[in-house]
Parts: sequence; structure tokens; C-alpha cells
Amino acid sequence: MFLEHAEQIRDELAEEIRLFCEKAGVRKIVIGISGGKDSSVAAALSARALGGENVYGIMLPDGEQKDIDDSVRVCTALGIRAFTVNIGAMHRSLLDAVEEAWAAEPEAFFGSARERESNINVGPRLRMTTLRYLAQSLGAFLCGTGNLSESYVGYCTKDGDTSCDFNPLGKLTSKEVVELGLAIPELPRDLVQKAPADGLSGHTDEERLGVTYQQIHDLIRFGSSGDPSADEIIRRKHRASAHKRSLPTVLASRTFLLEGHEFHED
Repeated sequence: MFLEHAEQIRDELAEEIRLFCEKAGVRKIVIGISGGKDSSVAAALSARALGGENVYGIMLPDGEQKDIDDSVRVCTALGIRAFTVNIGAMHRSLLDAVEEAWAAEPEAFFGSARERESNINVGPRLRMTTLRYLAQSLGAFLCGTGNLSESYVGYCTKDGDTSCDFNPLGKLTSKEVVELGLAIPELPRDLVQKAPADGLSGHTDEERLGVTYQQIHDLIRFGSSGDPSADEIIRRKHRASAHKRSLPTVLASRTFLLEGHEFHED
């Protein structure tokens, strides 16, 4: 059903990007290019909206990236400006600094920064810091690349890939992003259909999630994947990741509010 309207949705999203930028007086877009379907499709929509010459595709390998050639192919195919910033040295410096602090206070910390699951999220956060730096330097908007399937189960990094100025894919499931990508003739089809991987853990997204993107799509769109155990995994991840899909919770003292310290918006 979605595929029947893919070209129309493609054109409407490109127009929405153009209008969003025009309203703010912004004429450039910065986007991180991983070589996967999400960043490829988002970059293609951005190029259609503002022209490839106004889109900056930033490749952000963490040391060595085995599929960096895929990222280069995306930029070349779309005619966007391509730049590479290797975050490997930044990542190592951060881990070294934390290890040094832990060594000075061994009783206050435990484990090693390099062995903890949280280290996997360092890469996305350093990438976003770099993208924000470049976007502000260029007077550009930062385009997000996360899709609905990822955000629904919390497969995203808070203050990392969740941070952007706009996101044209946030209402589309992973399956729908593929369908949309296939309606963009300038994109290499093999990259649109490439198995998603985080590029950090050495595993595909589906291996880490324990469910498939098809199952997530089916639960979101039809209420069930057809597999009760998969449904439970998806729903459990959705509940546990609610904090990633909202602004920070602002806490207030009841006494403070009773004293009349309210904010009156015009």
C-alpha cells in the first residue's frame, strides 16, 4: 500500500524540508552519512529539497570503517559535498581521560570504560557533537536520519542520533524507508536494501534487537507481528525506552508551585 504512493511521499517530504529551511532562512543542510539506507534516503531528500551543492555529507569513521566506500558512493550518487572527519582520536582521548580518573579513585568506580556497554554509545554522541559543530559553523540545519522502527524500540542514542533540527524519516518504519529509497532512482539500490548495522558492535541491528524490522513494522502498523514472543520483546523495549522519545522531565517542588511560581505564556 505504501509503495503505491512512494513517489508522492518522496516529493512531499522533499518539499517539507524545503519549506522548513525557507521559513528559518537556512539554505544549507549537514547530514552524517553512514552508507546505510536511512542516511542515504535522508540525504537524497535533502538534496532534492535544496540542491546537492547545499548539502554537506559528513562521513564520521571511528578509526577504520570497513564500509566507508558505501558512504562515498552515496555522496557521489547524490552530488552532495563530501567531507570526512575521523572521530577515532576523540574517542580514544575520552576513554583515556575516564580511565585516568577511575584509576585515581578506584573505589568510586568499577570496571573499565572500554568494556562497558555505554562505550558503544560514545561514537554516536561524538558524531553528533561533530555534526553540530559543523552545522553551526556553516549556518546549516542538521538533518536527522532515525526511523520510526528504531525510535519505537529505543534503538537510538540519547544525545546522539536522536539530536537533529528536523527528521524526514521519523514517521516511517524501517521497511517503509526501504520502499521510499527504491523510489529514488539516483540512490544505489544495494545500499537502500543493505542490512542495517550500527558499525560499532560488529553485529547487525536485528541481531542486537532480538527481533526483525519486519516484526517491528507489523506490530506498529497492524498491532502484532504474528509472533507473541516477538511482540512481547518489542513492547518491553518500547516501554523501557519511553524516556528517549520525550524532552527531559522537568521536576518541580509542590510547595514551590503552591507559592505561585508559575510560568504564564503570552
